[in-house]
Amino acid sequence: MAQPWNPPPSADHRDRRDRLRELVAGTADVLVVSDLINVRYLTGFTGSNAAVLISAADPDADRISTDGRYITQVAEQSGDLEAVIARNCLAALVEHAGQGGTVRVGFEEHIVTVAAHRDLDGDLVGTSGLVETLREVKDPGEVELLRRACVVADEALAAIIERGLLTPGRTEREVARALEWEMFERGADAVSFETIVATGANSAIPHHRPTPAVLATGDFVKIDFGAAVAGYHSDMTRTYVLGRAADWQREIYELVATAQAAGRAALTPDADLRGVDAAARSVIDDAGYGDKYVHGLGHGIGLQIHEAPGIGSAATGTLPCGAAVTVEPGVYLPGRGGVRIEDSLVVTDGEPDLLTTTDKTFTVI
Repeated sequence: MAQPWNPPPSADHRDRRDRLRELVAGTADVLVVSDLINVRYLTGFTGSNAAVLISAADPDADRISTDGRYITQVAEQSGDLEAVIARNCLAALVEHAGQGGTVRVGFEEHIVTVAAHRDLDGDLVGTSGLVETLREVKDPGEVELLRRACVVADEALAAIIERGLLTPGRTEREVARALEWEMFERGADAVSFETIVATGANSAIPHHRPTPAVLATGDFVKIDFGAAVAGYHSDMTRTYVLGRAADWQREIYELVATAQAAGRAALTPDADLRGVDAAARSVIDDAGYGDKYVHGLGHGIGLQIHEAPGIGSAATGTLPCGAAVTVEPGVYLPGRGGVRIEDSLVVTDGEPDLLTTTDKTFTVI
């Protein structure tokens, strides 16, 4: 069994807090972060109740708050920060910030509920997406964790194929559970999301959930899955044919593969997000299957399986260098079957860094 993958060192978390400090300055004197994913990103803390205070001017004034259940854990994971032990972490840090006089206290208005806001006292300033903006660009430690998560997924898929577990007669659920077991055996902390295994006509359902449906000769089988390692998620889709392939299956597969290659090639720094989507979508549109491609091209991955930036026809903004994203076009023919091909990649100054390496050649198993 694989050994657990260690998370990035605390120095990475301090650097992230320093970069956030620059965004906070000019907006508020301090920022209280209460989204647990953002807390983990800034501190390494993984408990279920926490908040972190970031000073715009003084790193020594940063604090983390959690409750008494996590006294030992917060010392182990976030020992470089002074801990404020309280049940209501958000309120405790807002109160702490106000002890030095009138202070503009920023809070995550996209996270804090109306009810929670009523419990806060002070000069409050709503902010939105500051930490999420930082999270779009992955640091080297994050890229290595994403790469490891993708290796786990690649190896797990290869294992079930080599063991003859992706064959006619097995059910979607059996294949899904076997794949998940192989990921855990290779060091996954969790699965990224509910594994999708879709056979035959079910493969035309973009987010089909595994059922007792039996894989049959001549079926498309679409597998969308990922592993989480130290909190970082991989995401990959491969589509195969079982036993023998029909001409229409080859046609659809090659079309999606061409679109996927075009989408990957469009992943350049500062590229318009809509333009990246259009690079792949136009291939499918031109072939007359535009109405069978019913979702965006991709999304960011990291501590969450879906995070910024989103890549779709309604997206706004540009693609930052260092973003980790998926490219996953698909064509879905209701009642017949569908194909999706998906990779996880990191945007670089040169060719995108391909993290998922399982072969994408049309394959009959």
